Amino acid sequence: MKNELKILLASPRGFCAGVDRAIEIVNKALDKHGKPVYVRHEIVHNKQVVEDLKKRGAIFVEEISDIKDTTRPVIFSAHGVPKKVPEEAKLKNLSYIDATCPLVSKVHRESEQLFKNGFDIILIGHKNHPEVIGTMGQLPSGSIKLVETISDVKSLNIKDLKKPLAYITQTTLSVDDTAEIIDFLKYKFPNVKGPIKEDICYATTNRQSAVKKIAPDCEMIFIIGSRNSSNSARLVEVAKKAGCVNSELIHSDKMLPIEQIKKCKKIGISSGASAPEELVQNLINEIKENCNVSIEEVVVAEEKVVFKIPKELN
Repeated sequence: MKNELKILLASPRGFCAGVDRAIEIVNKALDKHGKPVYVRHEIVHNKQVVEDLKKRGAIFVEEISDIKDTTRPVIFSAHGVPKKVPEEAKLKNLSYIDATCPLVSKVHRESEQLFKNGFDIILIGHKNHPEVIGTMGQLPSGSIKLVETISDVKSLNIKDLKKPLAYITQTTLSVDDTAEIIDFLKYKFPNVKGPIKEDICYATTNRQSAVKKIAPDCEMIFIIGSRNSSNSARLVEVAKKAGCVNSELIHSDKMLPIEQIKKCKKIGISSGASAPEELVQNLINEIKENCNVSIEEVVVAEEKVVFKIPKELN
């Protein structure tokens, strides 16, 4: 006999406006230019999305120098790129389309404005994440100091304390962890200036709020997302911190722990901003084969944000 299981489905979850826009840019570029179309780095951090676009004719490369046919267009991923990347594309006479999320571009513009106004700049973010590499690459090397933790802030050495100081952040961080780092930054540097509108994006904030809401009631939580997806990894951390220690990331190579699920009365499901809703439904269907499932959608916000695609693709 199947056990009774309630699934709390966190909402919002899955694709955000920046991811929708980036995928649409690749699809429209393929419609307009035919195949192949090159994409520098994974357009978004999700294996299925990348595989689906490969089938349509997208070729993914890590660097501009990897592009074999320079007559074909190249698309820059949603995470943003350092300034040297479009410069290199221009040198090779490549036609390029920038799919950088507008909310990441906002952080790029902030960094440029702060630099122009003579500020020392601190970036709160994860070392080696493509978005962080892109943001740091907007300015001359050494212009931005990267911190990941409070301990990094403790050891941070600002040579000229008379110079104005400001911080910016990666868009996909843990809201609560970042708030703690910012509090310590302000304690150590009372005059530090923050962005007028915070840099962590609406989608990251909403997905974390939804997971936080369901976590105390759940015996297990599953977050669907790729291993290299920063926002998906943060959702797992948020779930654990909010009271569901048995929370884990479900990626393409991860088996669902069905035997554990069978012992539960209530579990939670959400997905990262680059995970298709189809993966959520596939997961629920797999659980339904083993349990009598009832579903409650827990909504913390309605998202109506839409970003326009570049004019050249219309």
